[in-house]
Amino acid sequence: MTVNGEGVEYKLDPETPLLWALRDASNLTGTKYGCDSRDCGACTVIVDGRAALSCIVALRELEGATVTTIEGLSPNRSHPVQQAWLAEQVTMCGYCEPGFIMAIAALLQTTPMPSEEQIAALPNICRCGAYPRIKKAIARAAQATPPVPNPNLQT
Repeated sequence: MTVNGEGVEYKLDPETPLLWALRDASNLTGTKYGCDSRDCGACTVIVDGRAALSCIVALRELEGATVTTIEGLSPNRSHPVQQAWLAEQVTMCGYCEPGFIMAIAALLQTTPMPSEEQIAALPNICRCGAYPRIKKAIARAAQATPPVPNPNLQT
């Protein structure tokens, strides 16, 4: 698989969750362990352009996949979601941040102007309750994110 633009071959049990391969074998600790039960979203990464909970994805499912973690989203924290997160002062305890940022970045890749329902459907949890600021950050990032060209449209 490719992780943050680099080829990686994990010599771990194929049933190992991606979360532990990233944290323990690759020292990419930005991806957080939260619940191990699909409930919090702290472990969200982008796999092949879609948000994925790394605590439940086994390495065996990822051969040839492209994985992006919070460390690989942008080299200097210049991604529109990261910039919007800062501008809206979303940070509280910070534990949910990497997962939320990755889920939002994946959403904006496929849906440049998400609806309230699509935003509400994000599975991530902020235990500090920063949801109003998170929604503002999503709106700000959506305005700053250039649209992804659709190869199916003819110009």
